[in-house]
Amino acid sequence: MPPESGSTELIYDWNSTKKVAPLSPKRRIQFLDETLRDGIQSPSVVDPSIDDKLRLVELANELGIDTMDIGLPGAGKRAVEDCTVIAEFIKTQQLRVKASCAARTHLADVQAIIDISQQVGIEIEILCFIGSSPIRQYAEDWDLTRMMKLSADAIDLGRKYNLPVSYVTEDTTRSRPEVLTKLFANAVEHGAHRLIVCDTVGHVTPDGIKNLLEFTRNMLEGMGRSDVGIDWHGHNDRGFGVVNSIFAIEYGADRIHGTALGIGERVGNAALDQIMFNLKLLGELPDHDLSKLVLWCKTASAATRVPIHPQYPLVGADAFRTATGVHAAAIIKAEKKGDAWLADRIYSGVPAGMFGKEQEIEVGHYSGESNVVYYLRKRGHEATPALVAAVLGAAKRGNRVLTDDEISAIIKDQLRP
Repeated sequence: MPPESGSTELIYDWNSTKKVAPLSPKRRIQFLDETLRDGIQSPSVVDPSIDDKLRLVELANELGIDTMDIGLPGAGKRAVEDCTVIAEFIKTQQLRVKASCAARTHLADVQAIIDISQQVGIEIEILCFIGSSPIRQYAEDWDLTRMMKLSADAIDLGRKYNLPVSYVTEDTTRSRPEVLTKLFANAVEHGAHRLIVCDTVGHVTPDGIKNLLEFTRNMLEGMGRSDVGIDWHGHNDRGFGVVNSIFAIEYGADRIHGTALGIGERVGNAALDQIMFNLKLLGELPDHDLSKLVLWCKTASAATRVPIHPQYPLVGADAFRTATGVHAAAIIKAEKKGDAWLADRIYSGVPAGMFGKEQEIEVGHYSGESNVVYYLRKRGHEATPALVAAVLGAAKRGNRVLTDDEISAIIKDQLRP
């Protein structure tokens, strides 16, 4: 008897044989989308139109993203206007996604968020940030006493209006523990309900995350405040953005920040789309429907004018394309067995069908006859020996994949009397 599709007889999963610790112990994993704030700070992006922003909020809601940073009102008039419109949209459409806004530890920044919240009549979480690393302190000429007062005053103002305040230490991953202890304790004592641990310049490795989050959890437990949430905000400067975010969950963070396509300053933020689909594959998001994840990424790409690289995971044009003969042959053999599950996984670690895509077989200089036969039949053409030979011959004479137009021209030429 052949093995049943989806069984462990066909795929041995080293990812789940032994875990160091369960992901997000005791807490539900939450997500905060930074696309419309940190994401659009990239010098290469276009600030989306308000219509595009509203569409991104709508799609984030459908993906089950918990919170969306809708902007930094302290940045100016346009930011205030856009944040107000987005907050009104969330309220009138009765979306599940919650609004948050970033603020420096300046009273004017916090007041701007309070004003929008009161005008619209919706709760907006304040993400109140200040640099905490010694290199930032030195560059800014900040002393710890002043930093603690700025933080306390900003948090107090937000709490005065009963708004939730999350305390953000920029560059946490390069900050001294004795400084973090004082800043964190000060923030919690003044009413911060979450601590946002930031890898602002993409410095940290998984070992660093383990050390930092254990330190943060132990400090909160020592204060008797295990109810305070821990966020992870990562960047991708060393290429660790996505993997660091998954490690952060394993080590105790319960809300993860990221952006669509990983857009953001320098080489970008952690890519929230990649984080989410990886957690889905790990079985950690059973209640999240990610069928619109690809649409969300494409919408973000169009709105910000950031092109999607062909080899970008899941969304890129090449994510499920192959023109290599041996790969195509395996997919074709799986399909001949009538087994879509097998065909979608034989040469793919990400099942295309789970996210609304499909495996594609092209014809190029590394292809074999099976590629051509499959390509022609998929498009309703009879795969005659002469036509197959003509298409394959053209591919072998080249140095790349043939385009649809080039193959169409060969077909027309072969059909001429």
